[in-house]
Amino acid sequence: MITNVEIIKPGLFTTIQDKGRFGFSKYGVPKSGAMDQVAFGFANLILGNAKNSACIEWTIQPPVLKFHDTTTIVLTGGETDAFLNNKKIEMYREIKVLKNDILKINFCKKGVYGYVGIKNGFLSEEVLHSRSFYKLITSRFRLDKGDKILYQSSSNYKDHFSTISPPLFLENSHALKAYKGSEFDMLNEDQKSKILATVFTISNTINRMAIQLEEKIPNTLPSIITSPVLPGTIQLTPSGSLIVLMRDCQTTGGYPRVLQLTETAINHIAQKRMKEKCSFRLIEF
Repeated sequence: MITNVEIIKPGLFTTIQDKGRFGFSKYGVPKSGAMDQVAFGFANLILGNAKNSACIEWTIQPPVLKFHDTTTIVLTGGETDAFLNNKKIEMYREIKVLKNDILKINFCKKGVYGYVGIKNGFLSEEVLHSRSFYKLITSRFRLDKGDKILYQSSSNYKDHFSTISPPLFLENSHALKAYKGSEFDMLNEDQKSKILATVFTISNTINRMAIQLEEKIPNTLPSIITSPVLPGTIQLTPSGSLIVLMRDCQTTGGYPRVLQLTETAINHIAQKRMKEKCSFRLIEF
């Protein structure tokens, strides 16, 4: 039976995300998708879902959800305390949910993004082969109070769980692995050394589109002809700031592309908060 989960409180910035929207970059459509693809993937793996099943993604301050029929859920991502009908529940474990149960999740203690996975995935509208929210592409760009998201009720509960705990994704992620960007070799040796030796600070300019770093690199490079970019591209702005493009980034840009993060590094930096640190370690293809 198709039923719905009701958004009692929306949280800070809560969306529906799957793996993303692929094959439409030539039309200027961002990839979007879960900010932390590892945590997202674990939600569906534990539930036995298809890999691309849509989850609710929340940002630091989670939503309060009311389920209108039986199902099974799992919580992954940033470390937090969660309660079903005021009874504490564990992350990374299948949780049986009954009709009218209410899920409350506390502020994220570590990390930024968390996920509520549900058996068979949330059935939000599908646009360009994806359920991921993105402003101007989907009919909504975030979940608001009173919204109702469809899902298929299920009583198939097997109590699967993972021994993975949230801190695993947040530790040992200081040095982020990156490849040379297309314009890396346009930098002089001093600029290259500084980019790779500096411990950078996450600024307060941080969202699903990009993360700006506080420390500056002296920049004498000219702007480039608008060229393709993708999640994980690190651009050097005329002011000397580094901008790390994230899942909702544009598809082209005119700033030099000095580094390209690995997929693992994108997941790690996505979970970093304002004032946390990171550095970059160059690897070869």
